[in-house]
This record gives sequence, structure tokens and C-alpha cells, in this order.
Amino acid sequence: MASIAQAESQRFLTMTLGHEIFAIDIFSVREILDYTDITRIPQTPDFMRGVVNVRGSAVPVVDLRMKFGLGQAERTLNTRIVIVEIRRDDAVSVMGALADSVKEVLELETDRIDPPPRMGAAVRADFIRGIGKHADRFILILDVDKVFSSDEIQDMSQLLAEGGPSVGATSPPADEDFFR
Repeated sequence: MASIAQAESQRFLTMTLGHEIFAIDIFSVREILDYTDITRIPQTPDFMRGVVNVRGSAVPVVDLRMKFGLGQAERTLNTRIVIVEIRRDDAVSVMGALADSVKEVLELETDRIDPPPRMGAAVRADFIRGIGKHADRFILILDVDKVFSSDEIQDMSQLLAEGGPSVGATSPPADEDFFR
């Protein structure tokens, strides 16, 4: 029996937002959807694109590029909606994250993940869990529980959980600005 200690590793789903690669813990991912029509909900923040129908349930979708100040996501053949589970207190919510593309499931050794850099009090970076190094590139590892923990997002989740707008009912047209 070999007593060689193996380095611990973690698995992440990698995706692109603009020219940057981001990753989320694979255990937070419920499924990956091709882009589908998003029903816009009035009076929500711009990064809150609306809701999609996931097997009869309305799931809120956040444009991560807009949330991070990287501009609006462009619809392409590679555009995906990553459905993730967010834990807050004892509750689990389901949210969609709009990404330019989904790349791969990547296994990173924990010694290849650095803590997020300190950027001062004026820059909020608590949603970055760490920075991974892979193939001469940095990968920003997101903490989905913190990315989706803002009050606006939680308010949207609660609205839908309380029987807010139903997907499939007569609603305003899909996000027309998305197709320009």
C-alpha cells in the first residue's frame, strides 16, 4: 500500500463572460440550458433579465456580464443559461445565470487556487471565492451563494416562490433588446 498523499482537488464548471473565464463549483450546478426566451419582469434591475420556464417553474435569470459591469450578453449559438442552486440560511433557491458560453468541467488542485486579492474597501469582491491557475490563464472562481445573494435577486426569488408571474401565461414579449 502506497502512503503517498494525494493533493485535494475540486471540480468546477467553466464559462465565459466576455473574454474572461469564470468557474463555479460543479455541485452548485443543477443543469445547463440552451438559450431560450426570457420573459422580462418590469421594474427589476437591468441585470435581472427575467424568468425562464424550467419544467413548468419560473426560474429567475441574471445576466452575469451586466451584474459584473462587463456589458450585456450577446445572444449567440454558444449562449447558455446555467441553472444553479443557491443556499441562503436553510433555504435552497434556483436561479439561472446567463453566460456567453460554457466550456468544460475542470478539476483544479487546491494548491492551484489562490485566495481572492484584496482590492480595498471601495471594491466589492466578496463573491470571488478564489483565483485558479490553469494552462497559463487565471480563472475567477465564483461563490454562487454570494453572487446571487443581493437583495434584488432574493426579492425576485421570493416573488416567484409566492406565486408571482407564471411562465406561459399571457405576458409581454420576450426580451426584445436581447436580439438587437
